Amino acid sequence: MANLGSIVGKVRSKNAGPFWLTVDIFCETPDAYEQVVSALSTKTIADIFRIDEHVVKRFDLSDLNVVKFSLPRPEIQGSAADRDMHGASWAALIGEIDIGAAA
Repeated sequence: MANLGSIVGKVRSKNAGPFWLTVDIFCETPDAYEQVVSALSTKTIADIFRIDEHVVKRFDLSDLNVVKFSLPRPEIQGSAADRDMHGASWAALIGEIDIGAAA
């Protein structure tokens, strides 16, 4: 099946403070939104970030056709180990998820 980025309008990741990241998946249609909600699990996102599924917060915003995930940053923002100060590079990785394999 298609990857997430080809189904939705935009995938964005960004800072949500020095300890958290947020990933926003903007679906252009209600059908795309329903496809993402049903096929993309919180566990899939947790596995990509190599964190426990229970620390990932998921928000399905049907009125906006948006699926949002908030999760702890892999490294504290600005620390010597932080390779993505703004948290923006994760969007490309999330956009490559095969929706058929994400459930």
